[in-house]
Amino acid sequence: MRHAADPSGRRQPHVITFLVQKNHFKTVNDTMGHAAGDAVLAAFGARLTAWAGPNAAVGRLGGDEFAVVLELSVAHREDRLQQLVRMLHTPVTLDDGRTIHVAASVGAAAPDVLGTRDLTALQRAADAALYDGKHSGQAVLATKETATVPSINGRRAGRPGTAAWGRAA
Repeated sequence: MRHAADPSGRRQPHVITFLVQKNHFKTVNDTMGHAAGDAVLAAFGARLTAWAGPNAAVGRLGGDEFAVVLELSVAHREDRLQQLVRMLHTPVTLDDGRTIHVAASVGAAAPDVLGTRDLTALQRAADAALYDGKHSGQAVLATKETATVPSINGRRAGRPGTAAWGRAA
């Protein structure tokens, strides 16, 4: 894999941070039951893990949100983003044969675009990009403007779950 040089001249990998949120998750839980919602989350986790590969970090942040950090060359970025969206929009078939049509919102942040390798800044920018493209059916790559969105603990200010109790860490 090609690596970019950082300001010190050392070679650095092309790393990209993704945040993924299942669209309309509450509706699945409310209409089909929590077991169906759990199956959808398990399917999303398995799809993200398969898509990202063995050298990536993939995790569930909580609720219907996941994070992925992986090496991804600039040359393959667009194709891989489109592949990810297709995978996350593939229906989930439950053990009882029911099919759930699913979709997800995807935000991504790359150091070469934002000019930083700080994981908190990348997560915040990916979160803001996710909300810029919410329900669009497209993955959104953060821009330098996206990185200026105010945040609390790395999450877009005003986003559910970002209420500050005292001072933000």
